Amino acid sequence: MLLPNKTISYNESVLMLFPLILHTIEERPDISVIDLYNSLKEECISVIQFTQSMDCLFALGRIDFSAGSGGLILC
Repeated sequence: MLLPNKTISYNESVLMLFPLILHTIEERPDISVIDLYNSLKEECISVIQFTQSMDCLFALGRIDFSAGSGGLILC
């Protein structure tokens, strides 16, 4: 997981993606995980960065996954 430190700047870390992900979910509350990734990959986000960011947001309790619809829920 890429967290900021002496060699990795904030802009290169997964923390930089948190506002982008949360803002996109706020704008489109019914968005699925794959649609979220497709909308953010235009920002040059790799699958690994996206997955790590989603893991962190889930662990922090900021998002949850809806089992029925496959969508995301802001907490």
